[in-house]
Amino acid sequence: MGTAFDTVLEGYRRRLADEVAMISELPPEQFGARRDEFLLAVGEDTARFLQATVIGLGAKRIVELGTSFGYSTLFLAQAAQRTGGKVTTYDMSAAKQAYARQQLAKAGLAAHVEWKTGDAVKLLEEESAGVDFVLLDLWKNLYIPCFERLYPLLSPNAVVVADNMIYPEHTRAQASAYRTYVRAKPGIEAVLLPIGSGIDICRKIAEP
Repeated sequence: MGTAFDTVLEGYRRRLADEVAMISELPPEQFGARRDEFLLAVGEDTARFLQATVIGLGAKRIVELGTSFGYSTLFLAQAAQRTGGKVTTYDMSAAKQAYARQQLAKAGLAAHVEWKTGDAVKLLEEESAGVDFVLLDLWKNLYIPCFERLYPLLSPNAVVVADNMIYPEHTRAQASAYRTYVRAKPGIEAVLLPIGSGIDICRKIAEP
């Protein structure tokens, strides 16, 4: 018998499959106009990588920038349950977060998530130091401003994962600018991995 997590994940899988079929039939201009209706999730390979990384780090302060409909939040929250931590997740859309809240409650993981709705760059001013793990998965023009806010708040050995570094192709210039920016920061080591749509992983090196 599956767990509550498995049940919710299966619901996401069905929604993703239905949406892939629907998107394949939409003209590009219609997809652009309706993109906020779709899950557009990181994908299960990436989500499980994020989950394993959080658990491996023993991360307790987890920040997700871009809740969307809560797909990656589900995996991060289960990891937080394992580490005794909490996910603080940010999104502009109250409607998307309402859907995500329902799914996380169904999965029995609501206690491990704090929800922040609004402009992530501004809301990050309220974050305190000691962030152990970050997922960047929002509008690409916000990656650098968000990283700039978070950089001084990162714990030693903290990890920041940025999604969509290879795909979609039309955001590659912004993705490249982000990677260049991150690698210029003191005390950061980073690598680009071809997992899912491409993820950039950077770690804040602990001071000796």
